[in-house]
Amino acid sequence: MPDVIAAEEAVAEAVARADRVDPQGSGTHREVGGPPPVDAVAVRAPAGIVAYDPADLTVCVGAGTTVRDLQAELATAGQECALDPRDDRATVGGTLATGLSGLRRLRVGPLRDQVLEVRFATAEGRLVRGGGPTVKNVTGYDLPRLLVGSLGTLGVLTRVILRCRPLPAVAWWGSTDASPTDVRAACFRPSAILSDGDATTVLLEGHGDDVDAQARAAGLVACEPPALPSGQHCGRIAAPPSTLTALGAALDELGVRWLAEHGVGTVHVATDEEEQLARARGAAHAVGGWLLREAGAPNLDGHGVPLPNHALAERVRVAFDPTGKLAPGRLPLGRAAGAVA
Repeated sequence: MPDVIAAEEAVAEAVARADRVDPQGSGTHREVGGPPPVDAVAVRAPAGIVAYDPADLTVCVGAGTTVRDLQAELATAGQECALDPRDDRATVGGTLATGLSGLRRLRVGPLRDQVLEVRFATAEGRLVRGGGPTVKNVTGYDLPRLLVGSLGTLGVLTRVILRCRPLPAVAWWGSTDASPTDVRAACFRPSAILSDGDATTVLLEGHGDDVDAQARAAGLVACEPPALPSGQHCGRIAAPPSTLTALGAALDELGVRWLAEHGVGTVHVATDEEEQLARARGAAHAVGGWLLREAGAPNLDGHGVPLPNHALAERVRVAFDPTGKLAPGRLPLGRAAGAVA
């Protein structure tokens, strides 16, 4: 613990001295949102398991710890933390700061639900704690959820307490030609229902007999886990779940590769040309959603339209970081960048 505390204090001191700060993890989500800051002081959170009590279903970990190392430690007690980044080399702090929930959100909930307590360095170099170490904690402002998805613009995460859960006895992928709606009606709490316009792919987790019964009821055939669409230019659409069928058809017309999470409203998209991704953003806007740039497409930073809460989010950012020194440019809130109808 003393080493972690000293490392946290060093991060806070570095933030206090710098004019521009670039919070860094493993670099796996480096391009999400906006371009990484330039001419900024790089700061990295300490790594390592600080405390883990399987009986309490909580773990305290340095934010610089990789998800791979965290999950390996938890697995020794038959547990996991449902962070589910797209690359397990990602750090815990980077995963939370990016705020991108994994494919199992339908069952385990959004990424923000996995966080109980945060400790972070403010723009002025103070170490602040928010939340509490217990699963049922409602004390004070909900700073943990506020920092999830902030891309380092509100503070530099240094230490977190996370919620753990038992590892499922069985995790099984199956596919079918049936519609996602029919599959969801046939299954009890599937972990994921995905479609790419050709097939519906389902992740079932739990007791083996229950998984078998659900697979039979939905007419599923065993398959490999689906890969996220690949391409030079990638993004993630958030749209009303009821619009995903129409949105998928529109993306097909544009020649965009996609994978939709039904019941959640997330659609992963990838293209070989930036203009295609811009048009995918236009398709998202047409159904009342938006597209967050994840990689490539340097002219498509941010979401493309001001989000409904952008004014409130900007006021919060200014309150936490009046001079805009923390991760400048990573989270463009109020401008419509790269929107193409």
